[in-house]
Amino acid sequence: MKNIIKSILLSAVVLGMSSCTEEKILDLVPINNVPTDLAFTTPTYIETYMAGVYNAAAIGTYNSGTSNGGRGYVWGAAFVEQGECMGEDAVNNATFYQLTYTQTYDPTSANNVYYWVDGYRLINRCNLMIEGVNDAVAKGVITKAVGDDYIGQSKFLRAITHFELLNYFARPYNHTAGATHLGIPYREVGVNTQAEIDSENAKPRNTVAECYAKVLADLDDAEKLITTATTSRASKNAAIAFKTRVYLQKRDWANVVVEGTKLNGKYTLTAKPGDPFVPASNLTNSESIFSIAHSATSNPQVNAALASILNSRALVNISPIIWREPKWLVDDKRREEGVMIKTVAGRKYTNKYSDIVNLTDAAPVIRYAEVLLNMAEAQARLNTASSLTSSLALLNQVRNRSLANPLTQAYTAATLNTPQTLVPAILIERRIEFLMEGRRWSDIHRLQNDDIAPINGIPAKLANAAPAAALYTLGTAYPGPFGVPALPYTDYKFIWPIPQIEMNTNPGLGQNPNW
Repeated sequence: MKNIIKSILLSAVVLGMSSCTEEKILDLVPINNVPTDLAFTTPTYIETYMAGVYNAAAIGTYNSGTSNGGRGYVWGAAFVEQGECMGEDAVNNATFYQLTYTQTYDPTSANNVYYWVDGYRLINRCNLMIEGVNDAVAKGVITKAVGDDYIGQSKFLRAITHFELLNYFARPYNHTAGATHLGIPYREVGVNTQAEIDSENAKPRNTVAECYAKVLADLDDAEKLITTATTSRASKNAAIAFKTRVYLQKRDWANVVVEGTKLNGKYTLTAKPGDPFVPASNLTNSESIFSIAHSATSNPQVNAALASILNSRALVNISPIIWREPKWLVDDKRREEGVMIKTVAGRKYTNKYSDIVNLTDAAPVIRYAEVLLNMAEAQARLNTASSLTSSLALLNQVRNRSLANPLTQAYTAATLNTPQTLVPAILIERRIEFLMEGRRWSDIHRLQNDDIAPINGIPAKLANAAPAAALYTLGTAYPGPFGVPALPYTDYKFIWPIPQIEMNTNPGLGQNPNW
């Protein structure tokens, strides 16, 4: 019974979740209620446990005490909502993400705390899965080939979750020479005994360089081991695609290209920019590489589901800052009303998540458009004659499908022929293409002290309230006002504090400076 309790609520002790009683822990939905002494004894139980890992990624627990009581931390909705509200291209209208939006969070702020808590719960599930599958293979319960697939999927989820946490709780890779500054603890042991709890508590935070090395090692293993090939589960190609993101943030331009090239011919952009988000095909189109699936009975519910927060309840809308960006052409198909955009009282909202009834929209973790733009930026920064040509072609490949007339509106080498002209154009394209997909924060984070297109801290934003309709008038760049001032990179609030519940049980971990 103790093993059941310790394993199901992944980090009950490590993360200070002492308020969760045995009754709460055992009152989980069946997908998460397989005792650890049975979970790896049959192929069916093992598959059920793997489904529980994905459930933890899609929904989580938040502060509910039940596995389906979460708000989509980390990969079900929260990464989109947090990633947008940290940046300037969304406007938070209510209180749901106000502390994130205004950078007024502290070590007890729920959205920040449970990003960490549910993130490490998921990581611990991955670790328990890896250990349990290794044991099942040794005992002949499943074949090594089947086991390798499970282990690869678990290593993928472990890697991307550590990486996501790293982007909020630590400074970017280029903050110090060699990335020797503090990152987060990289957990590779399933917490299932008191000795493991004590051992994990004693481990210090890894440096950012160490975290990146471990993320990449896990993704390399995932690429080698995974045989599953569906969009809603980790795949070999998802591991490759995610490596382009990691190498981009590490500023290892050559390896972005190496990894992205592996996917040549495996994916194609959909004919229309809105096609990857159509509910009927958001997991079966030619562009989506890895997305988190939801169903009518398994979703983050009204207080977190993407179609609820970003669409029907109108709690977060598109900012006039990006809506009025001059490089976003007026006739761009990504402005199409009723397809990509929904207008309410003159304000602009995303329509990428449109199932406002059943909340089944998949959360788009990574799609091929990102791989192409990652490669475009890397090629531009490599700065050779051939790489600059490739960069422009890749940029146009993404942008042209949204243009009303690509023959006359496409970018040309006459104006974009240097890193100094290409990189800013690519970055604007990223803001438009991935608007309301949670990608803005990682770009802000990685572009601090950049040599071509630096961002100083977090840009100024509109006030935390519903903007006036008149502010969306096209024709000029948004001039202000800005109700939320810019936050300099030197400010300690640029990164989140380690949650207080973690510090209470593991003070040796060390708080981020000045919190």
